[in-house]
Amino acid sequence: MAQIELQARAKINLTLDVNERLKNGYHGVEMIMQQIDLSDEVRITAHQKRGPVRVDSNTDIVPRGEENIAYRAAQLIRDMYGIDRQVTIEIKKNIPLAAGLGGGSADAAVVVTGLNSVWDLNLGLAEMMELGSGLGADVPFCIMGGTALARGIGDILTPIHCALPLDLLLVKPDFSVSTAWAYQNLDIEAVNKRPDNPGMVEALRQGYKKGIADRMVNVLEGVTALRHPEIIGIKGLMMDNGALGAVMSGSGPTVVGLYEDKNKAQAAADFFKTRYKEVITTKTVTLKEGE
Repeated sequence: MAQIELQARAKINLTLDVNERLKNGYHGVEMIMQQIDLSDEVRITAHQKRGPVRVDSNTDIVPRGEENIAYRAAQLIRDMYGIDRQVTIEIKKNIPLAAGLGGGSADAAVVVTGLNSVWDLNLGLAEMMELGSGLGADVPFCIMGGTALARGIGDILTPIHCALPLDLLLVKPDFSVSTAWAYQNLDIEAVNKRPDNPGMVEALRQGYKKGIADRMVNVLEGVTALRHPEIIGIKGLMMDNGALGAVMSGSGPTVVGLYEDKNKAQAAADFFKTRYKEVITTKTVTLKEGE
């Protein structure tokens, strides 16, 4: 029996643009994705005996079977390599569910990297990312980590060097949003404000916080906020409480605020905790150049 414990880190979208609706049902996007220091704790046990994939969690909300992307990740690797040994995946959820933070994708990503390690599959990073792309559009990024410009359906990734960690506040209101619903209800032709992705890349490279804050734009925000105007309210309250900038992550509903330092982020968190259950201070995870 072999066992490994890994941190499955969440992601946020600093920007999100949608360029086209593809015939296969996906959308062409250009967005800047950022890994953050908020993670699920995942323990993977590879048994010697034959048996199925089993998923357990500290919350009943997490699916135990094929509807769980981490389950599908383990099964995919088993099928690819003809492995019939039992795998147990224990997930301690810290990332809010259905929140635009990629929690499920992060869990699947560490299942891929974890089983690659414990089963000595010797897959390189590019191979694991290719495998992950068959599970979900965010999985390759969650395997790679750091900061990246994502194109295509989110699977064509260009790493970005970010000069410094950024202090963030996450506020998730008490409702969930379907990613498929948000994309289906986006009128691409009606979008009147799109992200300046080249400018954002340069601001990240320079560590220019105001430049980063000014370019935090997500075209799906208008779709989700039309049904849930509370998102605009949270953004406004963040700005009133010291944020340099704020944006909805993914299809929402989590709103991300960028702050000058962790003390200002914590002060804003104290304010929001009187109004919302899921309020988290965190920071970005940066990779060293060349990693």
